[in-house]
Amino acid sequence: MLLAPYGGPPDRAEDRSGYAAGMSWTRPTYRLVDGERIDGAWCHVWTKSYAGYHPADLFVYADGAIRCVGEMDLHGLRERLRSGAIALSDPERRAPAPTREGPRWSARYPEPLTDEGFVGEAQDEIESLNGRPTSSDRCREAIRRYVQEPTEDNRQGVRAAYLTIPAHRRVYVLGDMDRQDIPLRKLVTDLGEPVGGDGPIATAEMHREVLEYFQAADRGVERSREQYGMLYADDSQETGIPAITSNERVNPPNEPPERLDLFVLRNEFPAPFLYRGRRYPTVLHGYWALAAADRSDHDHIRDAATVREAHEAGGRVPLRPEWVLVRTAVMAALLRAKFTQHPGLAEVLLSTGDARIGYTGISESPHWTDRGPREGRNWVGRLLELTRAELLADRAGL
Repeated sequence: MLLAPYGGPPDRAEDRSGYAAGMSWTRPTYRLVDGERIDGAWCHVWTKSYAGYHPADLFVYADGAIRCVGEMDLHGLRERLRSGAIALSDPERRAPAPTREGPRWSARYPEPLTDEGFVGEAQDEIESLNGRPTSSDRCREAIRRYVQEPTEDNRQGVRAAYLTIPAHRRVYVLGDMDRQDIPLRKLVTDLGEPVGGDGPIATAEMHREVLEYFQAADRGVERSREQYGMLYADDSQETGIPAITSNERVNPPNEPPERLDLFVLRNEFPAPFLYRGRRYPTVLHGYWALAAADRSDHDHIRDAATVREAHEAGGRVPLRPEWVLVRTAVMAALLRAKFTQHPGLAEVLLSTGDARIGYTGISESPHWTDRGPREGRNWVGRLLELTRAELLADRAGL
């Protein structure tokens, strides 16, 4: 059943009625505890000081810790909100009085954001960081049970799960941009009671219509899955291997170690190979030698005693005028030569399966390295994945 929200609630902004739509949580962030990474998320709030209120970052972490001008847990967050030490908007700014238009039962805007609702939102973030179901996930699971077996007990299960969702987030639980959570409001209303307090009286026929709505959504999801299965038939159906990171080493050896590991993926790994009739000690030697505009500079870089000397020499000499335009293709060719001429190294690369390869470091330019979401294009990592695919294709005779 397609019940996931289309992108979730908007950022921390007022809707047209003046009601807060919810907080905007941002990831990734983390903290280290005894060397262990604890993932987290953060959002903006307002904190009180002697000079008044000012914006601050509030962090929540997978272990339940919350930080915002000090450390607390969910209970502590609730208390600080109650005391006014933390506020969800600037208390010193006069906000327009919220107004509602039309009946409450059919409203298509969120409930106002309250302190208790924000605590529930923070708790959902903690659940999500741990890979556990959020209140919205539990509600969608209750809906699935009801659709499979539409009994009164299961309907009450949907009601209980729906009411645990922070009120300002309920309109997003179905991901229906047209009807929001109106079908759920109808379903969770007991027979003979007005929907939302001011709507039509809930009847058995109304509940049957809601059940048909969910069943139609199920059929639509199944059709979508069949369509995607056809369009993406060339994608792996198996769970992929987790991403791996190839980290730079400060003092790489000049000779290959006895035991091969993922260090073989590095451009500074000592693995002499032939490329266009010339022998290069490492990929970095070859890359910077070929970048040089002058033949004598090429030979000097190629014959450098260490990777560092080759790199520094290449960075000081005039480069080919077209180098920026061709360098990615040259790097691909050098990696191909390295791994096809060293079967042992190829086996290590192939052992990474379909894992995404992140190639980190500060000695090579951001064009080649993975430096997080804001910098770095990770082209060496991408080309290693391409070389891996070419090795497999060659084995398969393709």
